[in-house]
This record gives sequence, structure tokens and C-alpha cells, in this order.
Amino acid sequence: MNTIAVITKEELLKYWLGHRNLTKRVIEKFPEDKLFTFSLANMRTFGEMANELIAIAVPGLTGIVNQTVEAYGEKNSYNTKVEILAIWDQHTEELKQLWAQLQEEDFHKTFNLFGQYEFPIIDNILYFIDNEIHHRGQGYVYLRALGIEPPFFWER
Repeated sequence: MNTIAVITKEELLKYWLGHRNLTKRVIEKFPEDKLFTFSLANMRTFGEMANELIAIAVPGLTGIVNQTVEAYGEKNSYNTKVEILAIWDQHTEELKQLWAQLQEEDFHKTFNLFGQYEFPIIDNILYFIDNEIHHRGQGYVYLRALGIEPPFFWER
């Protein structure tokens, strides 16, 4: 079977980093006093969602690169916008370093992410991106409910 790559490894990283940049801008828009207190319809605060995103992307990618399976857990909980933004930037740099270690030919190998999700590596990576987009969408709703214009979603 002949296959044609629709997107390169480098293009996928650029796409992911664009989403990370946009999510960072959403975090920046949140008033400090609302990041961990405001929610709608019994959903978590955006600060809690940001902590989840921090606990998934780089720890998950680290497991994939090192072929180590560790249970998911929000080991560190960041309680201020400054802390979240600092770890976000640190993780973005770590993500780039980890990405360089991935081999494209391994994307279709199965990996048991967090000891719970036995899927091809590419599916796990797409999950990291999809989960971030999902929670950022919730952040957009929160910002609008607070009367704050969120960043344009296409400006990644």
C-alpha cells in the first residue's frame, strides 16, 4: 500500500505550538481573581483546566519519548496566573525538545499513555491537541461571560 504524508512532523509541531500560543493568550486574558473562581454550569474553573493541560501534554510526551508509563496525575497544582504562564512557557520549550526526539516512523506504534490509553502514538498526540482546543473553547465561553473579548481563534 502506498501512502502519502498529508502533514509532516514539523508541520504538526507548528500546528500544536500555534494552539499552545493561543491557549497562552486565553490564560493571559483571564483576570487573576477569576482564573480559579469563575465557572459556569458546574464546570471546573479555567485555572483547573489549565492545570490539567499542564499535567497531560509534556508528561505524556515524555512518557512516549522515553517509553515509560506513569499514571496520570496533576502532581503540581499551580495557583496563580503567573505560575501557570511560567510553567506553560517552560513546557513549551520542553515540548520542542521532546518533539525532536520523536521518530516519525514510530507514530503508528502503540503506546499505553498514562497506563490507561492503549493507542498509536499519533492518536495520543492528537488527543493532547484536541483536549487543549476543547478546554480553550470553555475558556472562550468564560471570557465572554465575563465581558472579555477572547483572542481570535485563527490567530495562532
